[in-house]
Amino acid sequence: MATLKTPEKLRDLQRALYLCAKKEPKFRAYALYDKVYRRDVLEHAFALARANRGAPGPDGKTFEEIDAGGAAAMLEELREELKTKKYRPGAVRRVYIPKLNGGERPLGIPNIRDRVVQTAAKLLLEPLFEADFEEDSYGFRPKKNAHQALEAIGQALNDGMRWVIDADVTAYFDSIPHDRLMKTVAERVVDAAMLALVKMFLEAPVVDERDGGKPRRRRQGTPQGGVISPLLANIYLHLLDRNFRRHVESGRLHGRLIRYADDFVLLSPGNPGAAMKWVDGFMQRLGLQLHPAKTRVLSVGEEDFDFLGHRIRWDRGRMYLDASPRAKGRIREEVRRITWQVDLSLQQLVYQLNSYIRGARTYFCKIRRTTLKALDFFVEQRVARWSARKHARRFPDWSVVGSVVLHRQHGLELLNLPRARRPPASRRAT
Repeated sequence: MATLKTPEKLRDLQRALYLCAKKEPKFRAYALYDKVYRRDVLEHAFALARANRGAPGPDGKTFEEIDAGGAAAMLEELREELKTKKYRPGAVRRVYIPKLNGGERPLGIPNIRDRVVQTAAKLLLEPLFEADFEEDSYGFRPKKNAHQALEAIGQALNDGMRWVIDADVTAYFDSIPHDRLMKTVAERVVDAAMLALVKMFLEAPVVDERDGGKPRRRRQGTPQGGVISPLLANIYLHLLDRNFRRHVESGRLHGRLIRYADDFVLLSPGNPGAAMKWVDGFMQRLGLQLHPAKTRVLSVGEEDFDFLGHRIRWDRGRMYLDASPRAKGRIREEVRRITWQVDLSLQQLVYQLNSYIRGARTYFCKIRRTTLKALDFFVEQRVARWSARKHARRFPDWSVVGSVVLHRQHGLELLNLPRARRPPASRRAT
């Protein structure tokens, strides 16, 4: 979610909800729904949705069209529908994103007006459940990120937890049972209208052009792409986190479960056979399944493993990070896509590449510099090939790259940034 300053009244409300839930484990909110259609909540929700941009839903309406027709009018209409309980979410447009392994990842794109309502509901629900979530849950949470999850793995390895369950949940977002998820939400929410709103989000029909474009209602799952889906996914898998912690505290299991959304690893000081059996059985109780071919038990001294796009290696008492082979492939594929556009000018090409490079560099800031250097060389190769195609030349146009031309003259950024020079010792002392 985009970062915008939260209005003071809304921030105070969120803080009050969080503190009540944190102080009282059995606290249940009974008056949330009337806050969803508060003007300041809806206005902030719309600002967040607009900052995140995104493609239009099944109704085809864009943010530009909404702004042209008057966003205030749309928000007032939503407010009235919610207040009178006449609001019904529209269908969700299903699209498919290619995966490097040959499969596809389905994404659900709601209409913008529904994104606004989902965001408003999330602003109120999130503080309640943040009070419950475990410390080692890092995905889609405020002030939590993938780098912290990787650091937690390093801490666990340093603490002697050298056995790893590398888990993969089969089609998690599409498999969450609605009835069990709603019971989990009801552990903190007793407001019937709010629960009904969440249930409507879950049951919104899906429009899939591959399925004839006819709206179909789902009986399970929460679509990736929906604003509230990551929170709901975290709420449901919190049951795994919570119960594992209780088993560790009682001494029945040992180790540390580190989770980022539906990706998790369980690190243990000894062979985690008992933990593996428990996790597999508990996931079945949740109506979920571990992927039999992608879930494995390993010893980090003997094998590497991948987590959040990083390959993790333990050698001589230290953790080393690299980009996983699939992550490297994704980077190369995106660079190929950008450099295939021969209608761009060199300035436009560099602008698009820089936008992608900055994001990849930030995410993979702790991997091997030799990998970053190799990826930089790959980018230069692709630009040379792009120039050759653009000017109908047979061979890569290395003149556009040169020794420093591409980076110094045209401003192409590097993945492998030079290390900052340390000042001399005499200057550091002053």
